[in-house]
Amino acid sequence: MDRRNFLQQSALAGAGLVWSTYGFSQANAEFPTVRTPLANRKFNSKAVEQLIADIHKNVGNKEIAWLFENCFPNTLDTTVEFETIDGKPDTYVITGDIDAMWLRDSSAQVWPYIPLCHTDPELKQLIRGVINRQVKCIIKDPYANAFYKDENKVSEWKESDITEMKPGIHERKWEIDSLCYPIRLAYGYWKETGDTSVFDAEWVKAMKLVVQTFKEQQRFDGKGPYTFQRKTAWATDGVPMGGYGYPAKPNGLICSMFRPSDDATVYPYLIPSNFFAVRSLRQLAEILGATGKPAADANAAIALAEQVKNALQAHATTIHPKYGKIYGYETNGFGSYNLMDDANIPSLLSLPYLGGVKRSDPVYQQTRAYVLSEDNPFFFSGKKLSGIGGPHIGIDMVWPMSIVMRGLTSGDEGEIRSCLQSLQHCHAGTGFMHESAHKDDPANFTRKWFAWANTIFGEFIWKTYREKPQLLK
Repeated sequence: MDRRNFLQQSALAGAGLVWSTYGFSQANAEFPTVRTPLANRKFNSKAVEQLIADIHKNVGNKEIAWLFENCFPNTLDTTVEFETIDGKPDTYVITGDIDAMWLRDSSAQVWPYIPLCHTDPELKQLIRGVINRQVKCIIKDPYANAFYKDENKVSEWKESDITEMKPGIHERKWEIDSLCYPIRLAYGYWKETGDTSVFDAEWVKAMKLVVQTFKEQQRFDGKGPYTFQRKTAWATDGVPMGGYGYPAKPNGLICSMFRPSDDATVYPYLIPSNFFAVRSLRQLAEILGATGKPAADANAAIALAEQVKNALQAHATTIHPKYGKIYGYETNGFGSYNLMDDANIPSLLSLPYLGGVKRSDPVYQQTRAYVLSEDNPFFFSGKKLSGIGGPHIGIDMVWPMSIVMRGLTSGDEGEIRSCLQSLQHCHAGTGFMHESAHKDDPANFTRKWFAWANTIFGEFIWKTYREKPQLLK
């Protein structure tokens, strides 16, 4: 079932939102225990439980502590399947209410747990397993964005999608970020743990496919092998012009037929994702060099990163009459720009979070002012919530993820406090974050079980707890 079909969900129904007698919060009318019962959790981490206990003990805002207890472990509680396959850890991670593993979501869902690997060997193995599973997915099809655990399962989209759909693939929407996120996860894991065992021959094979795919989608030598069309009335689910997208003038940027929202791009050069690609290719080259892999592979990654970086310098910015020089969201190489931002990550707002630009970058700051204003067609401000949404759900629906990202990329205590307050009041009594919520009525929300939104909320609270604990009193 497609993500946008999960509309108007009830407050405490469904997986991950069940009553239990476990947990740190008291089961009372104000903060009921809604976390999955201990016996039903998919994975238990001692380090995560200790962090939850610390937050409960030291955070004065008890509602925030309750939300952290529910949200931060939600990926582990409800979405992971860990096993050993051919002597290697293997972890399948669903998004929540859709039984499929997105390369993007699975990376982001476990990312905040990496710093806890030092004190939790089982958690370390679980993340190694995610990296190994992602390698299998990329080798199966680097153009696909979502996969099944059963490699022989046939997709529900098989009859509607006109593309090369292989068994074991849930969806085949080409998104640059789908190949960036596994590099980010592997790099972060390596830097934190020093473990290089994941960088085996299969991982190198997958990474060569990443570089190859990026180069194919620069389209210097034709349109490349990928096309996608869908038989649907929903415009953002299909790619025009025979499945290749609207024309783009080759300039070194990488074409992305879809955004991280799984919505089709308007112009093929998705600028936030190209920034992410530069960062990821540099990380890939560093890993290859440090682990003694062939120099040619590292050099290829660096050369491509430089080419995309130079193209961004030439084509990523435009002049807005009110905000001055800003980054566009999409461009086509012919001088046309789509000015907007989307809540999904990578976004323009998230560029410092992903290491694409520095937070102090003047162009980013001007872009930030634009995307957090009503001059951005997908910034919605209402009676209850203000934040960025996107075409995926539609008008007036704010994504809590965008409020989290605003806080994660801010150095201003007043702005961070405002984000915390908004998030504290957008869960509609469920104790969990959602995909989106109406700007005037948070009880009108989509996706009652969306693990990425929960985990990144926990990441924000933990960062604030470490760096600005006074904001949680």
